[in-house]
This record gives sequence, C-alpha cells and structure tokens, in this order.
Amino acid sequence: MMNTVKTTYRATWFVACLLLGFLSFPPLQLFAQDYQQAESSAVKVRLIAAEAGVAPNASTVSFGLDIVLEDGWKTYWRSPGEVGMPPELDWEGSENVENIQLLWPAPKRFTAFEIENFGYEDRVVLPISATLKNPGQAVTFKTRLTLLVCANVCIPQDFDLTLSLPAASGINYENSELIANYLGRVPDDAQDSDIQIVTATLNDESLTITAQSQTRFLTPDFFPELGSDYTFGKPDVRVDATRMNVWAQLPLLSGDPNVTTLRLTLTDGARAITLDTDLSAQAPPEPFGKPLSSQLVLDMARLVLLAFLGGLILNVMPCVLPVLSIKIATVLSHQGRTGTSVRTGFVTSFLGVMAFMWILAGVVIALKAAAFCVGWGIQFQNPVFVVFLFLILALFAASLLGLFEFKAPQWIQRRSLATDKSFVGDFATGAFAALLATPCAAPFLGTAIAFALTGGVFDTVIIFSAVGVGLGFPYLVFAARPSWMTRLPKPGPWMVRIKFGIGIVVLLTALWALWVLSALSGFLVGLIVFITALALIASMAWPLRNGLLATGPAAGAVILALSTAALMPPHTSLSTASSNWVDFDQREISRLVTGGQTVVIDVTADWCLTCRANKILVLNREPIATQLVSEIVVAMQADWTRADPTIADFLSTHNRYSIPLNVVYGPDSPDGIILPEILTTAAVLNAIETAQGEP
Repeated sequence: MMNTVKTTYRATWFVACLLLGFLSFPPLQLFAQDYQQAESSAVKVRLIAAEAGVAPNASTVSFGLDIVLEDGWKTYWRSPGEVGMPPELDWEGSENVENIQLLWPAPKRFTAFEIENFGYEDRVVLPISATLKNPGQAVTFKTRLTLLVCANVCIPQDFDLTLSLPAASGINYENSELIANYLGRVPDDAQDSDIQIVTATLNDESLTITAQSQTRFLTPDFFPELGSDYTFGKPDVRVDATRMNVWAQLPLLSGDPNVTTLRLTLTDGARAITLDTDLSAQAPPEPFGKPLSSQLVLDMARLVLLAFLGGLILNVMPCVLPVLSIKIATVLSHQGRTGTSVRTGFVTSFLGVMAFMWILAGVVIALKAAAFCVGWGIQFQNPVFVVFLFLILALFAASLLGLFEFKAPQWIQRRSLATDKSFVGDFATGAFAALLATPCAAPFLGTAIAFALTGGVFDTVIIFSAVGVGLGFPYLVFAARPSWMTRLPKPGPWMVRIKFGIGIVVLLTALWALWVLSALSGFLVGLIVFITALALIASMAWPLRNGLLATGPAAGAVILALSTAALMPPHTSLSTASSNWVDFDQREISRLVTGGQTVVIDVTADWCLTCRANKILVLNREPIATQLVSEIVVAMQADWTRADPTIADFLSTHNRYSIPLNVVYGPDSPDGIILPEILTTAAVLNAIETAQGEP
C-alpha cells in the first residue's frame, strides 16, 4: 500500500508541476483572428480590431496599430525629440472610411549621446477610431506605414497593411483588451486630470514650467511640442516637500522663443496629461526642492520601507487568518528538533516566501511587457490558478484533519539534510503562506505596489522583495531565537486539537476559493472541481491496490479540473453585492456630481478578503448603510473579480494597482477623496460630508 501511495504522490506532483507554468496567465479564450502581419528583423506590425465585424448601424469602428519591437530597438512618438521621425500612415485605398483619428499613448524619454528622444520600446498599440461612410457595412483599412526604428543604428521601414471587417457582430476579446490597455495610456485632457499647469515661461535660454496635483508626484517628466523647428534638452525636474508641486526647466536648443502657446504632455508613472497652455515672457519662477535625480535614492528608500511595513502588517491583518494558521503549524512542526534544525527550517520558510515574491515579480514584469493589465492579486482573476489553489488547499485541509498524511517523495527524503525532517516542506509552507496573502491589502502597501507596477524591472523586483521580507519577518524572528521553541508545552494531545483547528481554517479557505471560482466560471465548473477534489482526497486516503489504477484517476482528475477552468467561457451573471449598489459607470460620475449628488465608489472583488472585511465591518453597517441609500448619495460598485480594463484604467487613474479602492466624489470634491485601504466609519462619514460641502 505504501508503494501505491508514493506512486500517487509522484503522479500528482508531476501533473501539478507540469501545469504550474500556465497558472499566472489570464484565462484562455477561444476566438478567431484575421489579420495581416508584416515584419522585419527589428519589428513586427499589424492592424488589429476590437470588433469581429461592423455591427448593424454602427458608424464607428475601433482598431489599432500593433507595433512589437525586438530587444534593444525603439520607435518614435508623434514628437520625436531632438532627432527621429514619427510613424506616418497613408490610408489611401481604404474602403468605406470617412475619417480616421489616431491616438498616441504617453511616450518615454530616451537619452543617448546627450540626445533626447521620445518614443516607445518593446511594444506599443496606437489606438485608432474610424468613422464610416456607410454605417453597418463592411470596411477595409489599407495603410502604407513608414516607421523609423533605432538601436545602435536607425533603419527606416515601410510596410503595407490591410484589415478587412465584414458586416457582423461580435467582439475580439484579446484585441479589445490590448487596445483598451493602451487607450488607458493615452494622456488625459485637462478637465479629466487632477494635474494643473500653473506657469509656463519661455525665453531665449529655456522653457520653465510649474505644475501642481492633488496626488503626489512620483516621477514626473515633460514633453513639450512647438513644432519640428523646436528642440529641448533634458529637463531639470524638482518637487517640493509635499510632492504636490513640481518645477521643471528644459534648455531651449533651437527655435524662436516668440511664441504664445505651448502644447505640453506631462507624465507621472501611469498618469499623463496633454494640454495647450499659454506661454509667458516674464522671468521664470525660482526652483524649489532638490533636483529629482538627487531624490531618487531617498524616495526609493522610503518606498522600500513602506513595502516592508506593508508586508509586515499583512501578518496581522484579519484577512490572513489562513496564513497565520500555516505559520502556527510551522512553529508546532519544529518542536523536538535541534536548535540548528529549527533555525534552518525557519530560514527555509523565509526563503519560500521570498521565492514566491520573486516569481510573482517575474510574472508581473512579463505581463507588463506583453501589455497586460497588472495589479496586486490579479492571479485570482484566473480560474486556472484558483482551481489549482483550491485543490492544494483541499488536500492540505484533508491532511490536517487526519484523512491521510503528506510525505515527501522518497528521492527527496534521500537527499534531505541529516535531520529528522526534510526542509522541502518548510520551503513550500513559506511560499504557500505568501500566496495566500496576495489577495489582501494593508496600510502602506498601496503606495509601494503602485510604484512597483508603474516602474521598471528594478523597481518591481526591489519593492516585491521588500514586501516579502516584511511578510516573512516572523520566520526570521524564530530563526534568530530558536530557544523560544522550548517555551511551548511538551508535545501531547493539545497539538492534535490545534492541528484539527488549523485544518478547519484551511478548509474554510478552500471553500472560499471554490466560491471565487464559481463567481469566475459558474456553478457547473465549481461543481466539477469540487467532485475532482473529493476524488483526489479519496485516492490519497484509500489508494487502490494497483498503483496505476490509483494514479490514473488522480492525474485525470487534475487535468479535467484545470482544463474545464481554462476552456469554459467566463461566467456572465456576476452582479453587485446588494440592491443598495449600482454597477460602476465612470461616465456617470461627472453627471451625478454636476447634479449635486455624492458618489461613493467601491472597487472590490470576491477574492479580496480585505474588501469583504470592509463591507462587513463598515459599509453594510449603520450609519454608513443608511447614508448609502439616501437621495443625495449614489453607491457604485466596481467588481474586479474578473479582469476588466475599464476598472483597471480607473485604478491607474488614481495611481492604484491594488484593491480595495474606495473613492468619494461630490460637488465640493469633483476629483474624488481616496479613502484608506482599511475603512473606518469615521473616515467614510467625513469623506461624504466633505464631498457634499455646505448644505
């Protein structure tokens, strides 16, 4: 029988490891694509459409120019900087096209050989909107694209692209999400942004700009446009102590200073604004603060500290009860071991936490490179990931409840350290605890995560590492003080009772994961996965005499569950939590506020345990519940259980990439008041009163 159990374990480990690589990617979707792609050694280009066809009576069509650059290559923005050439598109030959509008996502600054250029690297999609001559009829887009791509050398490229759409209904979900992602990177207009230009002064030597914002500036940059005859050098950017005000000066390298209007794009992480502002010939304002470059080290140190504190606080958040139970189980499992073994075991658990955070950082970097929308906890939007999590939790709970006992495969036991326990379990425990903490939010965490998700590769890795150090800090404490283990009571029946209690907590967590899966993929998928878990537990607890007969159903059950979650279409009946809330519609906010109403936004998800705690403890209780149903208050709920580009864009507008996010808008606060991650009754009431203003 022991051989049969070991065979079952090996098969399950093999199937799980084989499918682990698919877990961090968005849900698979079945769709048909019809596009023409052109490529060279440096770049691939294609036209992609959000719609599968032209819907009846539709007068506009949304599509995009998808440009994928090889490593080390870049292309240019509409204003390329000191040198370069923007993409040029000639639409001659297109059919049923009245007008075409091309939008430009915010650019990046490239500095090489003291030359300033503006453009894109890796990948960019230029969103395009076309007005049709004959609404509802088929359309053909033909363009001659001239593109300059540069690395160590610059090479002009010419491509002929065609995209034809029949008269038909339907959405291409992959393309629409990709276009929406880059549409969210197009700079806002002045009325849609909380950034304001205070002064803009141009003289023979430089352009000087001051701006202010209701949100702290992180990494502001300035891209002026005055025509092809004007070029500017690298800006000297400074922020004041509040980081709400920014001063920038750009050397004027060429061009006539006698102009009156400037078109300016200001970027700050995920935020961007483009506006026309009047130029003044007066003396430029004096700089304030230190050069931004000299503040980067201090800012990074502050953000790392915030990330560490956020990870540390995660250990005591109400939503991480399963994590605490796992850590308690880790402590109990070290009883009776030598001091060296205890220390090594806890350090190994800490390394498990860090390994998970590094893997998560790598996945985030990969998804950002592929232009996917990313955020803290977004893996719970993937039904395949949730299935895998549920199966692991169910097996772990069954083991803690005594139905069977997990043992490491024999090949691991032979290679384990010379102790009475393999440290593979300690490593897995740390990684699993970190995994369960990711749907939670904590004070200080939002700012650090926002910086990590909008910054570069180094920013992402260092911030996620700091969160991991904070989350795994309790393991380091026990590793530094292994003698504390001697203060626990001697092993006895009390350990069995605690183990049973932890098993109940983990079982409840597994049922929560099943509930999230049902919200993502529907009741049928949830039922199939639940039956799969029962079959797996049965194969572990009562293995068949023939090892192959036991292994086959176990492996087949895992494959069935994961395949069902991957291939089933998304569940369509996801609704708001109660009748007190209306569905989120960002376009309605300004209309309601203009009409004198106060709008309370709750961005939530079924997998966000902090969101659930906020509802139970604050939003669904008096006096907040009564406030939310009053005549002058509209409560909007944005459900981010599944990936939604509209909600992701709303989050990025507020420089947030984790939930919960609660914002209150009103006549006296049209730009919104952002509430803390952990809500209190006083904070919500004060925000509503402030937004409403004087009666």
